[in-house]
Amino acid sequence: MMLRHCLAAALLMLSGCTTYELIPPEPGEDDWAPTPPAAPVQQQARHGSAFSNGTMIALFQDRRAFREGDMLTVLLQERTQSSKKADTSLGKSSSLDIPAPLVGRTLRTNLTAEAGVERDFSGSASTSQQNTLSGSITVTVSEVLPNGVLRVKGEKWIRLNQGDEYVRLQGLVRMDDIDSQNRVPSQRLGDARITYAGRGALADTNQAGWLSRFFNSSWFPL
Repeated sequence: MMLRHCLAAALLMLSGCTTYELIPPEPGEDDWAPTPPAAPVQQQARHGSAFSNGTMIALFQDRRAFREGDMLTVLLQERTQSSKKADTSLGKSSSLDIPAPLVGRTLRTNLTAEAGVERDFSGSASTSQQNTLSGSITVTVSEVLPNGVLRVKGEKWIRLNQGDEYVRLQGLVRMDDIDSQNRVPSQRLGDARITYAGRGALADTNQAGWLSRFFNSSWFPL
C-alpha cells in the first residue's frame, strides 16, 4: 500500500516537469541535418540550345535558392507583445423563515427557525508579455512543393563558456519574398516554427527544480 502511494506521488511530481525538456537536444540530429542537393540530371540540348533545367539562369536578378539543398538566409525579426486583464465579481444571498407551528390553539414559540445563505466571489487577473528575437540563421531547402513554395529548415549552435545556445527554424518560403541577396525576413515564413533555447550550466540555473514545478503545476490543489 505504501509503495502504491509513493508511485502516485512520483507521477504527480513528474507531471509538473512535462513542460520542460528532460533530455536536451544534440546538434546535428537527423531531423535537422542539412538536406544534400540532388544530383543534377544532364539533359542533352536540343537544336543547339544551351538552357538546362537543372540550373537557374536569370538575366535581370541575382541567383536565389530554388531547389533542394540550396542555402537561404533568414533574418530573425520577431517581436510579440500581449496583455490581458479580467475582473469577475459574483454575489448571491437567500433567506428562509419558518414560523412557529400551532399545536391545537397554542403557539409553540420555541419551535421557530430561520436560515440564511450568502455567497460572494471576487477575482481579478492580469498578464503582460513581450518577446523580441533578432539575428540571422542560414538554412537549407529541404523540399520544393508542387506550387513552387520552398520548405526550409536549419539550426545554429553557439558554444559559450558555460553552455550552448541554439536556434532552430523551419517553415515555408515563397520565392517572390527572397531578396536579391538571397535573404528573407522571418515574418514572411509560413507555418514557421522558431526555437531559441540553451543547455548547460546557465540554462540549468535559470530553470526551476522539479519540486518547484510540481507546486506550480495544476496538480497542486492549493
